[in-house]
Amino acid sequence: MAGNRGTQLIGAGAPSGGTAPDAPVSDAWVRDLIDTVASFRPEAGGTESAGGTELTDRAELIDQLRALEDLKSAAAGAQARIAVAFDAAQRSADAAADVPAEERGRGVGAQIALARRESPARGSRLLGLSKALVTEMPHTLAALDTGQLNEWRATLLVKETACLSAEDRCAVDEELAADTGTFDGAGDKAIIAAARTAAYRRDPRSVTQRASHAATERHVSLRPAPDTMTYLTALLPVAQGVAVHAALGRHADTLRNSGDTRTRGQIMADTLIERTTGTPAGISGIEVQLVITDRTLFQGDAEPARLPGYGIIPAGWARTLLAGNHDSSNEPGQPGLAQAGQVGQDQDQGLKLWLRRLFTAPGTGELVGVDSKARLFPPALRRFIQARDDTCRTPYCDAPIRHFDHIIPWHHGGTTSLVNGAGVCEACNHTKELPGWTAQTRTAQIGPGTRHVLDIRTPTGHTYRSTAPPLPGSGPPGSNPPGTGSSSTDPPDTAAPHSRQHRRKLRHQAKALKYAHLTELQAA
Repeated sequence: MAGNRGTQLIGAGAPSGGTAPDAPVSDAWVRDLIDTVASFRPEAGGTESAGGTELTDRAELIDQLRALEDLKSAAAGAQARIAVAFDAAQRSADAAADVPAEERGRGVGAQIALARRESPARGSRLLGLSKALVTEMPHTLAALDTGQLNEWRATLLVKETACLSAEDRCAVDEELAADTGTFDGAGDKAIIAAARTAAYRRDPRSVTQRASHAATERHVSLRPAPDTMTYLTALLPVAQGVAVHAALGRHADTLRNSGDTRTRGQIMADTLIERTTGTPAGISGIEVQLVITDRTLFQGDAEPARLPGYGIIPAGWARTLLAGNHDSSNEPGQPGLAQAGQVGQDQDQGLKLWLRRLFTAPGTGELVGVDSKARLFPPALRRFIQARDDTCRTPYCDAPIRHFDHIIPWHHGGTTSLVNGAGVCEACNHTKELPGWTAQTRTAQIGPGTRHVLDIRTPTGHTYRSTAPPLPGSGPPGSNPPGTGSSSTDPPDTAAPHSRQHRRKLRHQAKALKYAHLTELQAA
């Protein structure tokens, strides 16, 4: 009964021309639907029946999978209608508040993103998808309602017709008519090809102009990969992209034929680094912040370290990275920042790599807080916020930090401090300044230490919480700081974490590590 009621409500109120749904879906009904879906979970171990009964059970499981997939598609259609209705309601509210026409609806994508647990950038794309489906592509929306298309494939159809006018897009939607089974059994590539062909037939000039404009969007991006690797991606025009790949491939084939033992892919990657940076190692004068505990650096502890902008790295890998020439001199005026040392490699390569070691308090994982009377965040404080927040602090947003924002604005009495500062991307910083958006900050006891907490309140009254990621040495929730006697594996720590004796001990260990490495170099 609940499943039938769900199908009826999701399909109810299907707007023609972008009107709002007939009635909002209640929270009680949503919880009832979630409970109904959860009831489909099979028992652990599966069925143990034999013969025809076992075959029937297997068939029922497949039928349930298909039914749940259809439900997901229908829910996506309902979300599209609700998003358009919310956008219309927000614009009406803005108009009533005399907001300029060009400013109405700002922040809608961000609110949709928070509600759907997505990044703000994806929230804006989801809003655009919803508007296209509801107002211009009724056949594709109907295919979502009936489960003949999923949200991703509907997105492909919208994307491939984005360059068309509203009239041409409606015509392509009617021609393909996904709700009639046109794409039954078709994969993503087949759907893309059909949409491109139909779009080009309707308006070849717009499609050609779109291809020309795409070249202006060329860029290079970097994102983390597993096992201390990264994905370096370049979006290039097809001719240049093929030429770069072919040149790297030819060079790799030449070296392989000369007896190079590296794989073809390894040679291509190494050649790309060398030709781009001018050095075989690929690094020439860069500062990298490494957040690490003293126990990991000096006592061989297994607590992982963190590279801001990348993420968690293994303890052994961090120690290997630091196994260079350490400069133990402290930088004045930067509380809590450990010394910045130059790690040397082959001097013939001219490599200069500075590693700024940021030590965290034993057991609590806290960085030392600093305050400033300046209007803008000074460099030392920005480095602290960068190390603490790692990525944009808006929930579900993993974008790189571009702005260092006063959570409570400066003109409202907000201080330039670590507690009142947050690292955010440019889009989220602008969204936060829109009417109706507020934010508050505090510190909360999480595990053995405290963590920075940011509460964001949207114009609809919904509150979303962002907690700073745990730093190395913070330990799991409920654990005790090392040296408190709670674990027999913890070595004794007689000096207080922030005492003069403890700091002197750290400096002594750093100098010993430095001179030991110099001795090894001289012996070599």
